[in-house]
Order: sequence, then C-alpha cells, then structure tokens
Amino acid sequence: MEESVSGGVAAQREQLAEALRTYGASFTELGRRFAAQIGVHSTDAFALLEIASAEARGVPLSPVLLGHRIPLSSGAMTALLNRLERAGYVIRTREHTDRRLVTLRSTPRAKERAEAFFGPVNARQDAVLTRYPSELLQQLETVLTQLRSTMDTQLTGEAGDG
Repeated sequence: MEESVSGGVAAQREQLAEALRTYGASFTELGRRFAAQIGVHSTDAFALLEIASAEARGVPLSPVLLGHRIPLSSGAMTALLNRLERAGYVIRTREHTDRRLVTLRSTPRAKERAEAFFGPVNARQDAVLTRYPSELLQQLETVLTQLRSTMDTQLTGEAGDG
C-alpha cells in the first residue's frame, strides 16, 4: 500500500512539475517579449518586474535583495541598474536613516509600460482565478511556497558545497 501511495505522490509531483515548467516557459516568453517592447535585455526586464512587484507588495528592494532574486555579481548588478536608470525605468533612492542603503523604485513610465503590456493577461488570469474558492487558491499558494522551499534548501546546500 505504501508503495502505491508513494508512486501516486511521485506521479502527482511530476504532473505538477510539468504544469509549472510549461507555465514558467510561457512566463519567460512573456517577459522576453516585454523586454523587447521596452528595449532592454530580458534580464533587465525581469529585474524591473522584481523591483515593481516588491514595491507593489510594500517591500521595495535594495540592490542586495534584488541580487537574491536575480543572481548576478555586484558589478553586473550595478551595470544592470545603471542601464535601467538610463532608460528611465528605475530610480535609486536613499530613504533610510543609514544613507548608504539604497532603495530601488520603478518610475511612472515603467509602471505605465508594464500595465499596458501585462494588463490584458493579468485580466485573463484574474478571470480564471475567480472560478476557484479563495481557500483553494490559498492552499495552492502554500503548496507552491513549500515546494519552492525544498528547492531553495537544495540550492543553499549546493552553494555551501563549493
């Protein structure tokens, strides 16, 4: 009995992983097209999306925190932020009592471009999500967070191995 449960969980994990991979591939392609539309490299566009998303959640990023989301060397991160700043999509502010700390903010121009591009797909996704009870969506969010945590544990362990 335990073997069939184990096999069932493994099969379910594989099905879920496949669905997440294909969703991720579509998300990546959407991000690549957004990058092309606003005239930046796809890594720069993903950084901009991370900055805007964190800001919308009320927890704006510093360059160091952005580096946890997009692993680049310090020099590469500085170059990326310089490009986004020159393009008029990001500003760096000093909002803390410790003036050495920098906060990254997306500009109104960046927000307008992102809304114009992602607004239609966000509306379609919202229409799908409204079909499900909020409790189910919260459970799904919990499952995804816990699954990500298992990968983060592996990645952290690998980082310590080197």
